[in-house]
Amino acid sequence: MKEVIVSVFIGLCAGLLGGVFGIGGGVLIVPALMLCLGFSQLRAQGTSLVALLAPVGLLALLEYHKRGDSDFKVGGFVAAGFLIGGLFGSKFVLGLDETLVRRSFAGLLIVIGIWLLARR
Repeated sequence: MKEVIVSVFIGLCAGLLGGVFGIGGGVLIVPALMLCLGFSQLRAQGTSLVALLAPVGLLALLEYHKRGDSDFKVGGFVAAGFLIGGLFGSKFVLGLDETLVRRSFAGLLIVIGIWLLARR
């Protein structure tokens, strides 16, 4: 049950920030799966493909799946959260100043980059 709640929360956050900044999988979902659920880099990438790219990244997803580096259950819950979060994120950001959004996006990428560099 904890995994379901965390997965949906990751999807909601990614959806909100996806709606605000137009980002998702590689920038948000992959690090979140690693941090919150202890996934390896490859498993997080494969699961992100389940959530976001299955229709357009089907061949990449199949390669990750062959190696066991994708989790369809978690990916499905992340996708559900992302769908809802994306709606609310886009509604929120459309009323903001573009300069604020660009600077916020840059700050988010810096924080994520520092975390990934510092991670063992």
